[in-house]
Amino acid sequence: MRRAVFFNLTQIQMPVGAVTSITHRITGILLAIGIPFCVYLLDLSLQGPQTYAWVTELFGHAALKVVALAFIWALAHHLLAGVRHLLSDIDIGSRLPAARRSAWSVNLGGIAVALLAAGALF
Repeated sequence: MRRAVFFNLTQIQMPVGAVTSITHRITGILLAIGIPFCVYLLDLSLQGPQTYAWVTELFGHAALKVVALAFIWALAHHLLAGVRHLLSDIDIGSRLPAARRSAWSVNLGGIAVALLAAGALF
């Protein structure tokens, strides 16, 4: 009888399209968690001058800036990957070379948007 084979997940090399797709799902979860918090902060900031000042002071902390930057990256990546998936559904860019290029474009585009946001936040 053969023994089960242990797969070392750190040694598996996933294609760029799989990484993009998995990251798209993870960013969707992050957005589902983060959007209610963002709406809450927006509601607070619109209640009056005192709460507006408190929310702007809150965004002065470096930790919240990092969280906001991660949220911006998640939003950008999720939007770009969603458009990629929609185009793939109608057979645009679904051939392997084009799919690899679009996956790299999504990954690099999300990082580029995050870097632009970092320049504005910090």
